[in-house]
Amino acid sequence: MSASATSSRVGLALALTTAVAWGTLPIALKAMLESMDAITITWYRFLAAAVLAGAWLRLKGRSLDLDTLDRRGRWLLALAVAGLLGNYVLYLMGLDFVPPGTAQIVIQLAPLFLLLGGMVFFGERFGRAQWAGLGILVAGLLLFFNERLDQVVDVEGDYGRGVMIVMLAAVVWAAYALAQKRLHSTLRSDAVLLVIYISAVPLLLPFSEPLLGAELSGAQWWLLGYCCLNTLVAYGCFAEALRHWEASRVSAVLALTPLLTLIFARLLEWAWPAYDSGERLNALSITGALMVVAGSATCALSGRRASP
Repeated sequence: MSASATSSRVGLALALTTAVAWGTLPIALKAMLESMDAITITWYRFLAAAVLAGAWLRLKGRSLDLDTLDRRGRWLLALAVAGLLGNYVLYLMGLDFVPPGTAQIVIQLAPLFLLLGGMVFFGERFGRAQWAGLGILVAGLLLFFNERLDQVVDVEGDYGRGVMIVMLAAVVWAAYALAQKRLHSTLRSDAVLLVIYISAVPLLLPFSEPLLGAELSGAQWWLLGYCCLNTLVAYGCFAEALRHWEASRVSAVLALTPLLTLIFARLLEWAWPAYDSGERLNALSITGALMVVAGSATCALSGRRASP
């Protein structure tokens, strides 16, 4: 097997791992929001990631190598910190108002924003297939919200506010991902992520309430632990996937994430009748979800084939 084929297989495996992790995460986070606020949950997630990632790098004998960064690199690193930190907090704030499946459908705009940013900063062009994919995605969103369009546009209502906040989370996530991609030439992905984790802890501390952890039950601690581990696994795999595979292909695989969330939520409702995801989908909504995934994947995959 050629080195290129091996790298592609590794990239696919890492991207799929990220999709599964992100697919289950909003379900766990939604449950945690019943006992802890968004910023405190995020603080715990970054604290755990900083400790575990820092211990891993130390075990491997690796340093951050921040002295290799020039002024431009430091600005990119600051953008990565702000982007990922903003994404975490905004997504949780939006999730407090909408069901997990809805949040994942809306956050699906993030890979599209990443693709658009890649065209601007990496010189790719938006071809006919991508325009078609974008049309499918927008139509899919309209179908998905077919029974709640009036609530979506009502930004003063809880549902509409939640959708708008998650959309903003998608924008800042794309900014993080583009900065991370640019930094690959001068800084390892694990070093970038560790700097983000470490920076987030003091930045969020004044706005968080860590003592709320003392009020959690054993089951809630296990749930919070999963959310924290998910942070390290998902973004570590995502960052490495970008090293082995084109951003377009990684984005195409991540397009499956909202479907995985809807499937996992349905399975959880079936296995545990007491659980209620809050998602009520008719046939048009399900069709819309499939179209969102298809449109996003089409945009991503056709992007790498567009002529320069």
